[in-house]
Amino acid sequence: MPVSFTQPDIGSRVEKRLTVFLETWRAPVSDPDVEAAYQLLSDFILNGGKRVRPQLCYWGWRGAGGDDGEEIITAAAALELCHAGLLIHDDIMDGSELRRGRSTVHRSLAGRYDRPGAEAFGQAGGILLGTLSLAWSDTLLSSCRVDPLRLRAAHHLFDAMRTEVISGQYLDILAQLRSGATVEEALTVIRFKTAKYTVERPLQIGGALAGATMGQLESYSRFGLPLGEAFQLRDDVLGTFGTESETGKSALDDLREGKHTVLFAHAVDNASAAQLRHLRTWHGNPELTEERAGDIRAILRDTGALARVEQMIEDRVREAVTALASAQIEPRAANALAILADRLAHRTR
Repeated sequence: MPVSFTQPDIGSRVEKRLTVFLETWRAPVSDPDVEAAYQLLSDFILNGGKRVRPQLCYWGWRGAGGDDGEEIITAAAALELCHAGLLIHDDIMDGSELRRGRSTVHRSLAGRYDRPGAEAFGQAGGILLGTLSLAWSDTLLSSCRVDPLRLRAAHHLFDAMRTEVISGQYLDILAQLRSGATVEEALTVIRFKTAKYTVERPLQIGGALAGATMGQLESYSRFGLPLGEAFQLRDDVLGTFGTESETGKSALDDLREGKHTVLFAHAVDNASAAQLRHLRTWHGNPELTEERAGDIRAILRDTGALARVEQMIEDRVREAVTALASAQIEPRAANALAILADRLAHRTR
């Protein structure tokens, strides 16, 4: 079940809305393998995840004066469909085996067939299912019963969000092709791949649906960008120092993939010649062992990179909370967002 950071009923209501939607969009082809693929996608969407973006969308709506109606639950559920599609594609690009403690969608598809070409089929099928979930997110958001002008404004933000996150992802894979990323370059990736996509835009989409003023939308941005950066910085720490039982994915994935995180960039800037050689040899090496990964983690600690990133997280949470204090939004929403800020930045999974 999803992890709820605020009101338990928000996640469950989003889940129910997604369940109803997915039941109305079953496989249009009477083929057992196609039907199984649709079921795999539905299971992935419904089972697991923190529902962070739907909850932020909900509180963006409430902060701008929206009531506790089902229209915002529909919009929030649309964000989860978008997220599911992007995660499926991300796992293919990363070559990940696990997501949320289970086989990734493309690996599950490949595992259904014991024959040559199964792996390529799994990747191609995963691309299709991810794209289907992204298409469904448009369908669901468009069915949100709000004033057409407000829906149009929200859809513009939704389109901007998807453009930004894809651009951030492109920068991320470019960093692996290039010689690496500086701290500033890694922060740019975070800003577009995560901060805007995870926090700023979901808040603004909810706000726009409720008729938020420009001032309220700007307040969501001042709160959302630093919190989104803190969220991703925490994710990078968990991806390197967390365990599979905590994160639901291999603790070696990010290191084997060679993700050029802020954490890694700080280590490179402060490493000795011997430490730098070790990082260059094993970071991004698919043959990385747990022992060598332990050496990398030690370097991240010894260079002060881990401590620096922890401080960056705290600085950004403080900036977000300060911005929230001056935001002209409903008090109940402000309180919920303050709780979210702390829990998102200091989570252990």
